[in-house]
Amino acid sequence: MSHIQTVKIHDVEDDEVYTAKIKKNGKRWMGWIQEHPKVKCEANTQDALLEALENTLYQTLEADWQAWDKQLEADVEAGKLDATLERVGADFHAGKCEDLAVFLSRNAAEKRIIAVCQNTTHTHHSP
Repeated sequence: MSHIQTVKIHDVEDDEVYTAKIKKNGKRWMGWIQEHPKVKCEANTQDALLEALENTLYQTLEADWQAWDKQLEADVEAGKLDATLERVGADFHAGKCEDLAVFLSRNAAEKRIIAVCQNTTHTHHSP
């Protein structure tokens, strides 16, 4: 059995990077996705393994997203989000909401200022 290699798989649609762990096991290749342990594959070649891992990963992610959507729909239908929706509606009508793009832009600028301030050292000189 060979040593374990690490290969990065970049999901450009969601701008996520996943870590594939692969190794040769006799004549075959085997591997898994570190962030999604249920994604495991085997193949005859390294290229075929990486393709299988990528396809299985995307199928798994899609199934997870569909399950999440189904659960959210069930929660909405069961009224589990009613209190939250009422609070959001009240805040909106009270003028407590702002444009998300403006909020994110301001928040990003504040984070840059904080980062600059944290990286600046201040020296105090005694008289």
